Amino acid sequence: MNAILSNPFKAGLSRGETQIGLWLSSTSSYVAEIAATAGYDWLLIDGEHAPNTIQDLYHQLQAIAPYASQPVIRPVEGSRSLIKQVLDIGARTLLIPMVDTADQARDIVSATRYPPVGTRGVGAGVARAARWGRVGNYMAQANDELCLLIQVESKTALDNLDAILEVEGIDGVFIGPADLSASLGYPDNAAHPEVQRIIEQSIRRIRAAGKAAGFLAVDPKMAQKSLEWGANFVAVGVDTQLYTDALDSRLAMFRPGARREEEKGSY
Repeated sequence: MNAILSNPFKAGLSRGETQIGLWLSSTSSYVAEIAATAGYDWLLIDGEHAPNTIQDLYHQLQAIAPYASQPVIRPVEGSRSLIKQVLDIGARTLLIPMVDTADQARDIVSATRYPPVGTRGVGAGVARAARWGRVGNYMAQANDELCLLIQVESKTALDNLDAILEVEGIDGVFIGPADLSASLGYPDNAAHPEVQRIIEQSIRRIRAAGKAAGFLAVDPKMAQKSLEWGANFVAVGVDTQLYTDALDSRLAMFRPGARREEEKGSY
């Protein structure tokens, strides 16, 4: 029987290593494979804001699989049924959005683990994750290798952060700058000094609790700042934005004034 593949991303976080990632929002397995050849430590396949189906997520996992970059899937939300699907297609690291309370975090932890530890449904014989039943002792191994990251991105979540950090089974906490800044009363303005202060404080609290801290910043200076604050899994770009920036820049070389200079978004 084949042994389950280990989770290098989880292992790196447990050692406190800094891991640099890229957001994938194009829904394209072709683009995902191109990104995987670039050498990023991890690639976030976005199922929350990008129009990915389960089959799209599956194909992108397949595209990334031959390479060293580690896939992370963000489902549209943290329901038990959806978590079960993305784990069965082979995801070993999940980023769950909009987690506001410790009770919600505990429910998510339970949904990601097989009984008796959790409540994940058993279907290894038909799942890519278990190589269609060819991985021996799969359920125990899956529980051990699962990496669970949750997103804190509201004032309510910040108020409950200490309790969330005490939940066993969470490997890391990711600060969502766009939603957080809006929740704090600064929509589309994650660069506001008060938002920046809260982000820094939150990252330091997460690391002090022994958890990995994550962040997304399309501005390289902001990404570097988050690393200096202690974030150790940081996405430094989004595929669709890199593409649009390159398209606009190239057109501007040949058609002066064609490119509209706009401020980058809340990331």
